[in-house]
Amino acid sequence: MSTPTTAPLDALIIGAGFGGIGMGIALRRADVEAFQILEQAQDLGGVWRDNTYPGAACDIPSHLYSFSFEPYAGWTRVFATQPEIHAYLQHCARKYGVLPHIRFGAGVTAARYDDALQLWAATLADGTTLSARMLITATGQLSRPALPEIQGSETFRGHSFHSAAWDHTHDLAGQRVAVIGTGASAAQFVPPLAAKAAHLTVFQRTPAWMIPRPDRAYSRFERAVFRHVPGAARLYRAAIYVQYESRALGFTRVKSAMKLAVGLPFKRMLARQVPDPALRARLTPDYPIGCKRILLSSDYLAALARPNVTLVTETIRRITPDGIETTDGQHHAADTIVYGTGFAATKFLAPMRVTGRGGVDLNTAWQDGAHAYLGISVPGFPNFFMLYGPNTNLGHNSIIYMLESQIAHVLRCWRALKEKQARSIEVRPGPSAQFQASVQTGLGHSVWQGCRSWYLDDGGRNTVNWPGFTFTYRHLARRASLDAYALSS
Repeated sequence: MSTPTTAPLDALIIGAGFGGIGMGIALRRADVEAFQILEQAQDLGGVWRDNTYPGAACDIPSHLYSFSFEPYAGWTRVFATQPEIHAYLQHCARKYGVLPHIRFGAGVTAARYDDALQLWAATLADGTTLSARMLITATGQLSRPALPEIQGSETFRGHSFHSAAWDHTHDLAGQRVAVIGTGASAAQFVPPLAAKAAHLTVFQRTPAWMIPRPDRAYSRFERAVFRHVPGAARLYRAAIYVQYESRALGFTRVKSAMKLAVGLPFKRMLARQVPDPALRARLTPDYPIGCKRILLSSDYLAALARPNVTLVTETIRRITPDGIETTDGQHHAADTIVYGTGFAATKFLAPMRVTGRGGVDLNTAWQDGAHAYLGISVPGFPNFFMLYGPNTNLGHNSIIYMLESQIAHVLRCWRALKEKQARSIEVRPGPSAQFQASVQTGLGHSVWQGCRSWYLDDGGRNTVNWPGFTFTYRHLARRASLDAYALSS
């Protein structure tokens, strides 16, 4: 292990998105100042910095997709767009004094726990090594774009890019554009692309269940009420939370409710927006509702029905210098290829290498699938905490609510260290295994079983989603006993 180049800190946080910024604010509010947030890019924001594609916006209403301690009355729309969310995060970092703690251009390649010193050492891409008592990762589940391995992709003579690295210098007006992938990002950028491109070809592997997106601009009166009437914004936020939290019943308890909540609105929208019965058939999923991510869009289906748009459902055989060839022998000419192929959501923390007590590599500890107690702590990795870790993703509510619960849990562990004058805190294997068993049992009763999706790792294990209510998770993270942990001096 290389020698740290600075004195040990209290904490190192990896990532400056919602999780990292929120954790930094919480540490400052707890009077912890000896910490750094390591961010590989030159700006904060995480996915809301990177995903700037046309139409980029949140699928959770703005007033709920924000920190509870920093409500924002100025949201202009029900569903905030990428620039607004990015600006909100920058505002929070400035207001709460977190910016001086962020080290930009500091990508972490490896982190190792020193058993003798009971410290974590993080190695940066430039060779610098920093040490700290606590290591907190906040890299998120949707931070690594996934590019498919397609024969001939390197031979394409046109322009190509992933939707998470949108090339705004490349004008798509009048071009023949091919989109590979039909997930949540594509549902947002396909409609504006369809209106701009000379011809748009969308390659769909499986159709998605989809419900209308009830987006609109807030009126001046509404924004004035949020700004000037005490408690109005918080009450509105609470109402949104209750509405969205009720959806957990369909995802995890009463699966038949999904037919009413999703199936009927989808079929109505499909019939209204897509006149061609053959196209409607190709856009109708044949798997259980909710098994894959349910998309929100009020104009995606209509975009696919435009005369300048072609939906291709045949499997891609290869990419050629001037287009894409499918297994039926058809060649689809393209000037530009946009990959809307999502993210490597189950590859937690990769490509960073994390080594715990006794030199155990985290990938070795996770050889049967990523797991963590509360999605936060892993046996054998003292003073190590993950935000938005395994099995903490949601299908129904705001991940910011989950992040705040996780941040509170990390602070509880930090306080336990201080109060007991201990050097390390580590989750016990027994309670961690019991927690994992309960999570997998809950997932077995959920809508996420029954098809292949990005929720599942290579072994078919769901390592992504939380199979219950967010208020249940919050109770466990913020109120349940810390007896699951062992403290040592």
